[in-house]
Amino acid sequence: MAIDRAYDRWAASYDHDVNRTRDLDAEVTRRLHASRRVAVAVEAGCGTGKNTGFFAERATLLHALDFSPAMLAAARAKHTAAHIRFAEQDLAAPWALPDATADLVSFNLVLEHLADLRSVFREAARVARAGALLAVSELHPARQYRGGQAHFTAADGEEVRVPAFVHHVSEFLDAAEAAGLRLERLEEWWHEADAGAPPRLLTLQFRRQ
Repeated sequence: MAIDRAYDRWAASYDHDVNRTRDLDAEVTRRLHASRRVAVAVEAGCGTGKNTGFFAERATLLHALDFSPAMLAAARAKHTAAHIRFAEQDLAAPWALPDATADLVSFNLVLEHLADLRSVFREAARVARAGALLAVSELHPARQYRGGQAHFTAADGEEVRVPAFVHHVSEFLDAAEAAGLRLERLEEWWHEADAGAPPRLLTLQFRRQ
């Protein structure tokens, strides 16, 4: 199943399903960016908008992108502020955004669905101003090594595993370096229910050279 179609099917229940990875990502994102204020932010993979309102409070202009029309519709229904610009966008293709305009580009639980990190990091670097921050929050590869993958139960009872690619930590670092991004911070995060388990999330913060 195509990734966008899978998320279209998931959109109606995404916010209500038990999902510790989603919840931890929201908590960590708020912790890492609570004091941040920027002119222009890009939320690359906004989904149903779980972080959109948070980013909108910290940006004068927010571009909220996603490749799932149904996810975008859910996000639009929640967030109606005039300075949020929603757009359907395949992140693996060139983004319909101008060069060197963003102060913050954030990827949240989306890069596992993209095969080529180098091309998407190049595109993020293209739209970022010099000195801009590129933030990544992703399912930890240690979870993927054990079979962890985005999944849900559809309305018809089908168990759907969303197609995903395993990206090692070294791949994130190599892709960022190739795009002219300098690593500033790398952290690993556990949900409170994860005692004895590998980290649930990997977060990285890069600075545009």
